[in-house]
Amino acid sequence: MSDDVTLAIRAGRLVDVERGEVETDRLVLLSGERIARTLPGDQPPPAGVELLDLSDHTVAPGLIDLHAHLVGQTESETGANYAALVMRSGAQEAMTGVRNARATLQAGFTTVRDVGTFRAFVDVALRDAIDDGFTPGPRMLCAGAYLTASLGGGDVTGLASDVDAVLPRDLRFGVARSEDEVRTRVREILHFHADFIKVIATGAVMTRGTIPGAPEFTEDQLRVAVETAEEHETFVAAHAHGASGIKRAVRAGVRSIEHGSLMDDEAIELMLEHGTYLVADIYDGDYIAQIGTEQGWPAETMHKNRMTTDAQREGFEKAVKLGVKCGYGTDSGIYPHAWVAKQLAYMVRYGMTPMQALQSATIVAAQCMRWEDRVGSIADGKYADLVAVAGDGLADITAFEDVAVVIKGGEVVKDTRSA
Repeated sequence: MSDDVTLAIRAGRLVDVERGEVETDRLVLLSGERIARTLPGDQPPPAGVELLDLSDHTVAPGLIDLHAHLVGQTESETGANYAALVMRSGAQEAMTGVRNARATLQAGFTTVRDVGTFRAFVDVALRDAIDDGFTPGPRMLCAGAYLTASLGGGDVTGLASDVDAVLPRDLRFGVARSEDEVRTRVREILHFHADFIKVIATGAVMTRGTIPGAPEFTEDQLRVAVETAEEHETFVAAHAHGASGIKRAVRAGVRSIEHGSLMDDEAIELMLEHGTYLVADIYDGDYIAQIGTEQGWPAETMHKNRMTTDAQREGFEKAVKLGVKCGYGTDSGIYPHAWVAKQLAYMVRYGMTPMQALQSATIVAAQCMRWEDRVGSIADGKYADLVAVAGDGLADITAFEDVAVVIKGGEVVKDTRSA
């Protein structure tokens, strides 16, 4: 058995996110890209096997972001203007994806659920390039394109009313206007190798001309999306800010509600009843308020941000208290991708314990993705995806904003301990 071990890790503190406990002085043995087993730390590593000594660190599973946008420029680079997408090619968007994927991995996020890109299927190409070893990045579960109503939260808006632009198909691949078109678009998106469906159920904060609280698909249309996805053995994640849109999406059977900014008590209770995950990006409001003011973002965007930020955090706190399954999702792409761990502290501020916050970004996120058999905890047979932070990482959750070591698939991709 020792011949199979390729790396030994001595962990001063090892976070068991499945049990919600921290074990001290453990030895984690890796076999290639997988975790072989975990032993008491007083045992020596197998002869001839390299030892990574993290005895003064906290070792946790590789982190997971359930609401990432790796492809494209950040909002601070675009000035929160989606119409500017027509000024960039799909190739340019892909290259920003390479940059963003690298930054995300270096931040300790070894897995992401990428919930869509305006340039359809560039995320799928990025996923495949990472998997083939062409470029570094996290494991990706990809939405491929937004399923959105015409001129809805996932469409390209902001063009003048007298401009009749014929845009490239990939910028409006998922636009649907009826139940039949919803069914067709879901099938097409999955045909081109997306992993799941992202539906825009309400207006958006960042998409001009849309109202976050307003539903954009009927409940029947959402149900068609869910049923069609299930026929293809996958699920639907629903962007939904407004309470009415949230409730329609939950009743239709979506797996997760993204944002949930204007959820009411009934919406929270429905999520709890249906086992629907809440993925709320509760850090972004502060970043938008700061950078949008500095850069002079549109008054509409700033107003919608003010309208949703505090309400979202209040709803999140209620959902945590009631026991709704809350996964870690950041809407990365709003802010610089290297900052992807900043939301952990916000989740603690708004009702979670540090352990719960870390669980949201590991085992809970993995369960939401249906990937709990491969990632999300340090367990025999799972991918050897781990991160380490100096000292006691749960005493101050902001420690995870500066991970010292990142391991993906048994390979050390970052180690700044001697830097």
